[in-house]
Amino acid sequence: MATTDPVNPSSLPLQDRVAIVTGSSRGIGKAIAIHLASLGAKLVINYASNKDQADLVAEEINSCCSENTPHATVVQADISVPAQVKLLFDEAERVFGSQVHVLVNSAAIANTKYPTIANTLVEDFDRLFSVNCRGTFLCCKEAAKRIKQGGGGRIILLSSSSVGALRPNSATYTSSKAAVETMTKILAKELKGTGITANCVAPGPIATDMFFVGRSEELVKRVIEACPHGRLGETKDVAPLVGFLASDAGKWINGQVIRVNGGHD
Repeated sequence: MATTDPVNPSSLPLQDRVAIVTGSSRGIGKAIAIHLASLGAKLVINYASNKDQADLVAEEINSCCSENTPHATVVQADISVPAQVKLLFDEAERVFGSQVHVLVNSAAIANTKYPTIANTLVEDFDRLFSVNCRGTFLCCKEAAKRIKQGGGGRIILLSSSSVGALRPNSATYTSSKAAVETMTKILAKELKGTGITANCVAPGPIATDMFFVGRSEELVKRVIEACPHGRLGETKDVAPLVGFLASDAGKWINGQVIRVNGGHD
């Protein structure tokens, strides 16, 4: 987030806009939060269980602020619980004294094993849909009622390029993300007249802890070989697109699913 040259705050595209990034204690969510902060946004760093990592993200953001007023606050919330999603918005408004301008729903869980539909445990199905689908629905529901209208309001959801690839042994996770993409397109139409946009960013394989869990070295190698760029994506490949969509430059992009995968299927 630090820069070598002085930055004129008035030139920052998200100056003083309030953004909530769910699941931002690590991985893609962390990169997005830090990038939005570099564009001038004030951040709610959300986590479900890892407070220490969330605190480090907030400290990194606040350490780069020239003002005494913090630009990041940390809020624990399980996005599958309605009251806790409401708490995210309540805390954003309380701490920063403003309506929320941007919601980025990055929180998600993935399979640690990759069974067929026939071998998928019902409990595992329910667990993934509870966070990835129900959680996204609850965040959209709250955001649609509380994000600032009249320009600058942004709802950005994260899906996965797996929805386009439709690989075997991934039905539960892929289906949960397909639901996210459908919600995005419908929500954009339901927000007609508010000035709020709703879009979905769908990364391909990204080198995060969540990606590596349950994957053998051989499988990771095959994934890399399948990408035209010959590498896994990095979180820094995703964050700038989210920053663009959150800014005024992205105001004419609405109801879209944008795959960020380096050409990987």
